[in-house]
Amino acid sequence: MLTTRNATARGERGFSMMEILVTLFITAIGLLGLAGLQSRLQLADLEAYQRAQALILVNDIVDRINANRSAALCYAITGAGAPGPYLGDTSGGGHLGVPACGIGSATAEEVARANADLGEWDTLLQGGAEQRGGAAIGAMVAARGCVSFDGATSAYTIVVAWQGLADTFAPTVSCGNNLYGTETLRRSVWTTVRIASLL
Repeated sequence: MLTTRNATARGERGFSMMEILVTLFITAIGLLGLAGLQSRLQLADLEAYQRAQALILVNDIVDRINANRSAALCYAITGAGAPGPYLGDTSGGGHLGVPACGIGSATAEEVARANADLGEWDTLLQGGAEQRGGAAIGAMVAARGCVSFDGATSAYTIVVAWQGLADTFAPTVSCGNNLYGTETLRRSVWTTVRIASLL
């Protein structure tokens, strides 16, 4: 009977202090890893949100150009391959300011519409679509918009650039070059469109 009792006592000893400390250490490492993963997921979510906002703004100006084809050249505010002038963020120099198209082939009404479209796009790039406490918060960080025209291909290149939150790779288009610290922090989306003549 004694031998059975001694065997039972040895089997029910429980956990030692060292085992508990190792378990706590492993749990703490796992929780730290989970917190780091959550932080990276939030950063990726914000980057994706900013990219979606930029795509909306690119499509917005493309629609405005298509709706005012006769004054399409008024929208070409940036030289081909140049980093500016641009609309949007006013820091860093190169902001266009108030658009003033001087193209003679469009009517005064079409030119006024183009100037108003560019002014509205400038406001959207600066975050004017959403306000909180009187501050514009509805756009990407330091958003800039460039529109250039290539006469050889009759194509407009529309670019929206902004500041990313983590280093990735440098974009190939030049809108906002050297205005976001390192080029690996600059983000951009762009499209190239050709405006068909309906005549």
